[in-house]
Amino acid sequence: MNIQTLPTRPFEGQQPGTSGLRKKVTVFQQPAYLENFVQALFDELHGPGQQARGQALVLGGDGRFHNRVAIQAILRMAAARGYARVLVGQGGILSTPAASAVIRRHRASGGIILSASHNPGGPEGDFGIKYNTANGGPAPERLTGAVYRRTLSLSHYQTCDAPDMALDALGSQALGETLVEVIDPVADHAAVMRGLFDFDAIRGLFARGFRLHYDAMWAVGGPYARAVLEGELGAPAGTVAHAMPLEDFGGLHPDPNPANAPELVERMFAADAPDMGAASDGDADRNMVLGRGFVVSPSDSLAVLAAHAHRVPGYRQGLAGVARSMPTSTAADRVARALGVPCHETPTGWKFFGNLLDAGQVTLCGEESYGTGSNHVREKDGLWAVLFWLNLVAVTGQSVEQLVRGLWREHGRCVYSRHDYEAIPTERAERLMAQLRERLPTLAGQTIAGQAIAWADDFAYTDPVDGSRSEHQGVRVVLADSSRVVLRLSGTGTEGATLRVYLERHEPDPARHDLPVQQALAPLVALAEAVARIRPHTGMERPSVTS
Repeated sequence: MNIQTLPTRPFEGQQPGTSGLRKKVTVFQQPAYLENFVQALFDELHGPGQQARGQALVLGGDGRFHNRVAIQAILRMAAARGYARVLVGQGGILSTPAASAVIRRHRASGGIILSASHNPGGPEGDFGIKYNTANGGPAPERLTGAVYRRTLSLSHYQTCDAPDMALDALGSQALGETLVEVIDPVADHAAVMRGLFDFDAIRGLFARGFRLHYDAMWAVGGPYARAVLEGELGAPAGTVAHAMPLEDFGGLHPDPNPANAPELVERMFAADAPDMGAASDGDADRNMVLGRGFVVSPSDSLAVLAAHAHRVPGYRQGLAGVARSMPTSTAADRVARALGVPCHETPTGWKFFGNLLDAGQVTLCGEESYGTGSNHVREKDGLWAVLFWLNLVAVTGQSVEQLVRGLWREHGRCVYSRHDYEAIPTERAERLMAQLRERLPTLAGQTIAGQAIAWADDFAYTDPVDGSRSEHQGVRVVLADSSRVVLRLSGTGTEGATLRVYLERHEPDPARHDLPVQQALAPLVALAEAVARIRPHTGMERPSVTS
């Protein structure tokens, strides 16, 4: 095997976001584009010119278009860098939570995950790459920032001239002095699940005729859900739909929410609906849970899991604490207060939960964008959340809807919605946020659109573990009754900018719990428009997606 030094060119403004580097497939197909990022990553991890002797790297992705091509390129670069071992998922497949589990169980130095999460796939779709550290979680900002700065000055990268490696059969093969181990992508993650949940109770639930419809959205979660739910727990064949990972996700948008999973929602509202519905996203870290004729909000899902965690074997000793992203509803705060444990409010991005989990300060965490997880890995985990719900249904004898309504009765309902304005020209979106921030000092005490504003700020976070500071994480406008409007720009898209507007109102009166969500939140929608002037800035009359 000959080591080659080949030319590349510096990145031009392609800064990675909080979830790694996400761009169109056509961008990644540019000569040496992927290699530039990987070379910069290896340089920052090991030092320019230094080898990764004795270290193990985990590698895999969600199976989207360009996954196999990228894996072969990274394998050659890892061998050139001197890694002792590379553990790669069979067929190049590893869900994001499974990659975290593999890193932790095999004590790898880190892992490269190839995914654009819930973004569309295919030749005209999106692709992504990110690095997870030895704890199994996303790289911290200090590393991602250093990698980006390195990409701006690179002129060469190192690889080797070896042929493609066989990825479809389990086993080991040599690539120079590097051992490439093709592993079962499901085994490690399934072992973690067995250690957390009462599989016997869930088997009994299915044996009694309980019906689940799990939509894997033609994405990487399919093999995991089929192996565990149908293979181990006795769910009938066909419980997992759209289970075969496809490079283009069947032309669908693999984002588990009512807007992008209409077939699942229709199934759950039909006269012969199953007892429970669920879906996972492109890389299987997000989840949506539904009852019969009932949609569970992500914020309520986190709160229900926290309230009943003691019923599940892996959390029987109680919770050290709970964490939620700032835009997520305050339902989890109310549960944590009742349990007598802290609830941490962090910026959006799973890496902010990682420090809290590593320090033992929290056990469960979640975000409003259909992501929940715990200290079992350092990523959100779609199948984990579904198994948690199944375990609760099995041991409580309550339906999904009954569990949520029990939460509302005890703590009040946090009526909640997110309005997304997608593909806004970046300059317009940034101008909107800049002008909104300029108004912040004048908002407190004002009555705007009939709503009395108690206070407003631009959320900043000081990490209680390492003291790092993250600023400009989203504008919060809070009313005297604790209702909130939150506005922030999302970094997960690849075209323009996405403005996310989060709306929350706490409703303690059970008689008003069934008021239609958008009707209940209409005054806050008017407030958001009046404060941020969304229509003039974006040119959009209504959100692209309401969830």
